[in-house]
Amino acid sequence: MTALDDARLDRAFQCAEQSIGLSDPNPRVGCVIGTDDGTILAEGWTQAAGQAHAEVAALADARRRGIDVRGATAWVTLEPCSHHGRTPPCCNALIEAGIVRVVIASLDPNPAVHGEGVEVLRHAGLEVELAADRHAARCRELNIGFFSRMTRGRPWVRMKLAISLDGRAALPDGQSQWITSAQARADGHAWRARAGAILTGIGTVLADDPTLNVRQVPVQRQPLCAVVDSHARLPPGARLRQPARPVLAYVGADADARALEAVGVLIHRCPPGAAGLDLGAVIDDLGAREVNELHVEAGPRLGGSLFARGQVDEMLVYVAPMLLGPGRDAVALDARRQLPFAPDFRFESVTAVGPDLRLILRRCSG
Repeated sequence: MTALDDARLDRAFQCAEQSIGLSDPNPRVGCVIGTDDGTILAEGWTQAAGQAHAEVAALADARRRGIDVRGATAWVTLEPCSHHGRTPPCCNALIEAGIVRVVIASLDPNPAVHGEGVEVLRHAGLEVELAADRHAARCRELNIGFFSRMTRGRPWVRMKLAISLDGRAALPDGQSQWITSAQARADGHAWRARAGAILTGIGTVLADDPTLNVRQVPVQRQPLCAVVDSHARLPPGARLRQPARPVLAYVGADADARALEAVGVLIHRCPPGAAGLDLGAVIDDLGAREVNELHVEAGPRLGGSLFARGQVDEMLVYVAPMLLGPGRDAVALDARRQLPFAPDFRFESVTAVGPDLRLILRRCSG
């Protein structure tokens, strides 16, 4: 690894960030192709599912500009795939293009790839370098949901909360627009854009009729909207049912969901459990649907149930500099008799967003 390798991987990660809101369920990957003298020949990032992966996109960029990449190095943020999935193997594309060296930030956690891409490239005579740990950590962070789904079979669950300094999510009558600033709300939409699905509860839908889409940042696809709805009470005309956007309702085994099915709502029946349904089954099903990051915006009951059962991996909390006094809690948790049994999170970052603070916390056992 050289200083040039570090710089080119940094650039490849900038490319990979262009895949946010685009590549799901595939990972966000960037590729830079260049020469030893520092010349960048081509760049690319993973496109929508079924379209070009980063390496193929970079090679296509070179072809469009009439650039010969034979003898060049490819810097890639994630191990090139060696199997035929929705698209042909990227390893083959690099070999056929005449690339002679590949620098990889991280191995792919997908069991169908893990380490095999490196072996395929080396067997073909290419020099392969694995980057320093900081690059691998950056890849995991950018693709935290993909790594979660590949290693745990479930999405990375992120709970979003907006609260006052005294921990209130709304006034006693439910009024909550707006506790946090316009800047915080725009930032929240950027986090929605990362998600493969947004999860809420039927109580929130009936009380607020939210759209729960991405509006304040540009995206090429809207996340799936999932609703925990034990008794199939979702109104067919709810605003979250937007054109060309799939809505999935998790209902009980005996719920009459015919009216929802008639208007195109996807129905998945779950066994009983917390919040009316087995929330573990909900999370597992979303993983089976290839959701990498699950963004939760829900009422206190559903949120509390997810926390109580250890289903929340990360908290995204916006704290407004105001005191509301008596009001509604952000989450409803049972009383704790002993501190060691309280849900335990650690601070990852604290960032000013306009007049508010954005806190990111992660479960200590996660």
